[in-house]
Amino acid sequence: MTKPLKIALLGCGVVGSQVVRLLREQENDLAARVGAPLELAGVAVRKIGRKRDTEIDPELLTTDAESLVTRDDVDIVVEVIGGIEPARSLILSAMASGKSVVTANKALLAEDGATIHRAARENNADLYFEASVAGAIPLLRPLRESMAGDRVQRVLGIVNGTTNYILDKMDSTGASFTDALEEAQALGYAEADPTADVEGFDAAAKAAILAGIAFHTRVTAADVYREGITEITAADVASAKAMGYVIKLLAICARSDDGGSVGVRVHPAMIPRSHPLAGVREAYNAVFVEAESAGRLMFYGAGAGGAPTASAVLGDIVAVARNRIANTRGPEESTYADLRVHPMGDSVTRCHVSLDVADKPGVLARVAEIFAKHDVSIQTVRQEGRGDDAQLVIVSHRATDAALQATIGSLREMDIVRAVAGVMRVEGDEAP
Repeated sequence: MTKPLKIALLGCGVVGSQVVRLLREQENDLAARVGAPLELAGVAVRKIGRKRDTEIDPELLTTDAESLVTRDDVDIVVEVIGGIEPARSLILSAMASGKSVVTANKALLAEDGATIHRAARENNADLYFEASVAGAIPLLRPLRESMAGDRVQRVLGIVNGTTNYILDKMDSTGASFTDALEEAQALGYAEADPTADVEGFDAAAKAAILAGIAFHTRVTAADVYREGITEITAADVASAKAMGYVIKLLAICARSDDGGSVGVRVHPAMIPRSHPLAGVREAYNAVFVEAESAGRLMFYGAGAGGAPTASAVLGDIVAVARNRIANTRGPEESTYADLRVHPMGDSVTRCHVSLDVADKPGVLARVAEIFAKHDVSIQTVRQEGRGDDAQLVIVSHRATDAALQATIGSLREMDIVRAVAGVMRVEGDEAP
């Protein structure tokens, strides 16, 4: 055993308090795994007198985070306060002072990861961030290290537990979006202000991080096409269910067919109930990875919560501590491929369209002409109802999103189409 490694913790909320607990409860095991004891040097908080889930020695608490991260005796800084500032400034100060950093800050990495990674490289510091995506699920390290010898083609995942819980309740109980959201809030799965989750911002940040690692290309949150789930109705969910589909908010990162660019998008989509992601229930996360040699892999587990996220943080702490003792560093950011991030219109997908139409001869033929005009072929079509209540339900074959949106725009202008009642992208290889 060498001398203890000192840890400065920034933030002591839901995740931070669990990090403190695990460091204390697993003290001996962690020391054996690392090769040296791990000790808390201090915990930076906004209010010292606040009641916390884990009891902490008052002498460790401080409101002066800047002084804590630059202390000479600190080896590792763990940031779990979230947001852009002061997290960015504190991490940069820590690295400038020779500290390695463990963070769970998806928003910062997705917005300004270039600055953080550059600071780590220039200061010979480690930067580990497993907890920033999918909580306890080991995902980033397998992508970054285990699959370093493979070529990832696609990453498709459920990376936000709040939205998955809401959509699952809408599917299993027939609840409206509002009722399912209120239940999620009552159970603590959704914040009082759920905007980051239900509008897809949280998932978009995670998608940017996943795409950057998978495709060795720098991707920011601004590069990610984003739609939330607030417009999903109980009728949409019921219609999908009747056709053998389930609706999920998906993060999709995929190479173009020619391999020259990547698309990164977050939006609700229908997937066949036979797809592995369709069975992911409640607040769980799952990510489906398709690689050239490894084939299809699926990572599943608790994607959020204090203890699960703290588990990922502790794993990173152990890795960084081992590197400090061995006087080495973990892998740096890999952006050598520098692929173009193409716009949503270039992404290839399928589409489910519901049309309120007049039930009379020639309607289907005229609708089919519109699809053909935009080079979009029809996979399936069925009619529901008769007379004034007739509805055409069409699922397309794969086409660019630009062609699909142009088709929908033309359908809205047709005199025989009273309304485009519903539009939903479709993912998954299986036919309906």
